[in-house]
Amino acid sequence: MFTGLIEEVGMIQNIRRGQKSCVLTIACRDVLNGSRVGDSIAVNGVCLTVTGIESGCYTADVMSETMNRSSLGRLSQGASVNLERAMPADGRFGGHIVSGHIDGTGTIQAIEQDDNAVWYTVTAARSLLRYIVEKGSITIDGISLTVAYVDDSCFKVSIIPHTQQVTSLRDRKIGDIVNLECDIIGKYVEKLLTHPSSANSPASRPESRVTEDFLREYGFC
Repeated sequence: MFTGLIEEVGMIQNIRRGQKSCVLTIACRDVLNGSRVGDSIAVNGVCLTVTGIESGCYTADVMSETMNRSSLGRLSQGASVNLERAMPADGRFGGHIVSGHIDGTGTIQAIEQDDNAVWYTVTAARSLLRYIVEKGSITIDGISLTVAYVDDSCFKVSIIPHTQQVTSLRDRKIGDIVNLECDIIGKYVEKLLTHPSSANSPASRPESRVTEDFLREYGFC
């Protein structure tokens, strides 16, 4: 599990591409402290397993499902990426619950300066926007952010200078593709309420024996 608080901006040092997958070599420093092969490090919000560690870099495999769901397949050598190690059990929970499992991607539609803040407008599919609520949490390229506006075609976030300085958002331009992870709580609630086996779903509710005739017979009508 992650929190959406970026620890370091790394750089793609090398990409070894397969037919539908790739192996990333990521240059970094801070996130290597205490990391071992098999650990999880989120790359632009995507949870990837460390497969090798060398001086000043590490490698991670990206499978086809991840390539299809995220923007990692569009990375090029030299690109900056947000990095966060999995949250330790004794760590501080400063962001929100982030799984590192991307729901899909969005496109930066507008970037607007607003005094000391910067507004980012991101378009996304309606299937993702249904889980995005105003003043709720959203993860953009692994960054935990608060939604300031949402409609049926886009949402907006307002970024403070610190966030722009310490994340790869500083390099993002209009038209860029970003990874999105919606608040996990809403997805679980929807699943529990709509699954056929749920006690609250219409399909699982037993037919009521309380009818108008029943109520009349016992003096309620």
